[in-house]
Amino acid sequence: MASAAETSTGHSEKERIVTSAIQEISHIATLPEITIKIIELVEDPTSTAQDLHHIISNDPALCSRILKVVNSSFYGLPGQIGNINRAIVLLGLNAVKNIAIAASLAKLFRGGELTPTFCARDLWRHSIVTATAAKLIADQAGMGLADEAFLGGLMHDIGIMVEMQVSRQKLIEVIERVGIGTDGVPRADMLQIEEEVFGATHQDFGLGLCERWKFPRTFRCVAGYHHRPLELDAANRAIVCVVHIADLISTTLDMGFRGDVLDATVNPAILEEIALGQVGLDQVIEQLPEQVDTVSAVFT
Repeated sequence: MASAAETSTGHSEKERIVTSAIQEISHIATLPEITIKIIELVEDPTSTAQDLHHIISNDPALCSRILKVVNSSFYGLPGQIGNINRAIVLLGLNAVKNIAIAASLAKLFRGGELTPTFCARDLWRHSIVTATAAKLIADQAGMGLADEAFLGGLMHDIGIMVEMQVSRQKLIEVIERVGIGTDGVPRADMLQIEEEVFGATHQDFGLGLCERWKFPRTFRCVAGYHHRPLELDAANRAIVCVVHIADLISTTLDMGFRGDVLDATVNPAILEEIALGQVGLDQVIEQLPEQVDTVSAVFT
């Protein structure tokens, strides 16, 4: 068994690796200035819808994306909304913030094929499926946190993109050693192999990037603990548990990358954390394919 000193040294080395990686790619993996402003504004409790409108109105592309989302069946709002201010009022500041982040993330998940079993587009596809499943789960469980769950699902694997930007060759080695078959199913534990190759996992890199971006704690926890939600204290588990379950059930649709999920069995203890029974989970799985089509049309 490792001593406390050895454990501490290992943790410090991992922090150094993650910090170095985030600094190295900071010129690439940056959020647009307008997205950062939106996050800061929405996190300020004194902000109003008019404040948000003032920022967003300066970005026609983002305005167009928000109107596309608000008018999609994803939100199920009545009638067509043509005014961005009306869209902000209907969706709420938090939902608009999440759409802005989602639009920024989509640009990061671009890239060609890295190996025959991995490309960034496949990872984005998986992220969309997981985000959709997370929203459905949050709604099914009556949590009132559907927007947070959706964004959590969308960015949970952002750490893999950090790995790709830091060292494509090391990520190729990871993917090859994981041994992903033509069915997309991994033959080995990706997290363990990431530790051996990078000295840290995509959870560690994801957490580091979210800290760099000054994301709210919820999303830092999602990025850093989506494979191990029960390691978090109870106050920070809810959304992470939702995304964890969504990540697992998304593998059943065979849509996008699933190489970091060796066993897709959902732990009953994690279902209990969000008070979701098997019947509710089955309903989510049934609704998921149709909802994915809707979301893909908006965010791809």
